[in-house]
Amino acid sequence: MDCRAVNPYVAAMRIAIASDHAAIDLKAELRDWLIDQGHEVADLGPQTADSVDYPDFGYKLAGVIADGTAERGIALCGSGIGISMSVNRNPGVRCALVSEPLSASLSREHNNANCIAMGARLIGSDMAKACVTAFLDTEFADDLPDGTGRHRRRVDKLSNPEI
Repeated sequence: MDCRAVNPYVAAMRIAIASDHAAIDLKAELRDWLIDQGHEVADLGPQTADSVDYPDFGYKLAGVIADGTAERGIALCGSGIGISMSVNRNPGVRCALVSEPLSASLSREHNNANCIAMGARLIGSDMAKACVTAFLDTEFADDLPDGTGRHRRRVDKLSNPEI
C-alpha cells in the first residue's frame, strides 16, 4: 500500500530503523510495513537475534539521521530507554521515547523530533504502527504557514546550548 493512500499529504520518506536483539521481530515487522507504504527503509541491523549492544545500533542510527542520509529514524530495544539515550548522544538528532500516538505526534509538532524510540517488550505492533504513523504524519509547527517560531528557538537550543 502506498503511504499516500493512508495520508495523501505525506510523501514517501527515507527512514532508517535499528534495534537490539530484543526488538528484532518488531523491527522486521515495521520495516516491511513501511516499505509496503512506499517508504525507502534502511535496516541498520541487527539481522539476527544474537545478543548485541544497543548503543552500537543507536549510534549507527544517529549517524545516518545527523548526516541526512535518512530523514527520520526509528530506534527499538526492549524498553526503548537505552537505545533512545544512545541516539540522543548525537547533537544532530532529537529522539523521543514514545508509547502512544499523542506523544509521537507532539514530538514532531513541538520538538521537531527526527527519530522516535519504542520498547518492543512494552508496546504491541499495532500501537507501534500507530506511533510511527503519527510521527510521520505530523509536521513541525514552526514549518506550517501559521507557525509562531516559538518552538524553533527552543529546538535550536537542544543542539546548541550556548544560544
